[in-house]
Amino acid sequence: MTLKVVDKSGHATDPRDLHSRLIAEIRELIVRGALQSGERVPETQLCNKLNVSRTPLREALKALSVEGLVTLRPNRGAVVTPLDIDDLSAVFDAKGVIEHFIGLNATEKATDDSIASLQNIHDQLVAAEAVQSRAAYTELNESFHRRMAELAGIPEIVAIYERLQTKVLRARYQINDDPARVRASLEEHEGIMAAMHIRARLDVADRLLKHNAATAEAVISSVKDFRR
Repeated sequence: MTLKVVDKSGHATDPRDLHSRLIAEIRELIVRGALQSGERVPETQLCNKLNVSRTPLREALKALSVEGLVTLRPNRGAVVTPLDIDDLSAVFDAKGVIEHFIGLNATEKATDDSIASLQNIHDQLVAAEAVQSRAAYTELNESFHRRMAELAGIPEIVAIYERLQTKVLRARYQINDDPARVRASLEEHEGIMAAMHIRARLDVADRLLKHNAATAEAVISSVKDFRR
């Protein structure tokens, strides 16, 4: 028999489902900047917003502390973990290695249909940039790179890539406020796709590595500016 818990509205739910949902929803608030770096997590407001009691909320915050997104303070609640430049640099360094590996393997293993699906995401990126939709562009960019990771054909690589992306995504949202960086990013994507279509694996790997480095530079510069 599966244990059920009752939320504030009286609905029964599987505690595992509730836990996963809360983690995902709070993570999204942090990543999108609704809960900002260094801000105290407003437990009462979140309980009301997410329709839960404090106990499952705090369990979700514990899980997010393991991801490094929140910092738990004894008897003082939790805060959104401030972005750290050294940590971001280390994550981007690690991500660069993974991106290069992905480029080599995805180019070799992708089918024509797979490349076409990647092109479709890229076309949507072009459309999002044209109407200056920051949220759509950021989400499509994540879809593009996750799809690249999937095309490498190794599930463990996808899992590692996603963990690294989670650590930089909230800073990534900040730089998409800069139209110049978005245009530069899109041009880098154009080059990646051109190389993918002709299956130039070394070129794809090199372009992904340089794209990661350019993104890292923009993100770290943005974090420095935010602190001034």
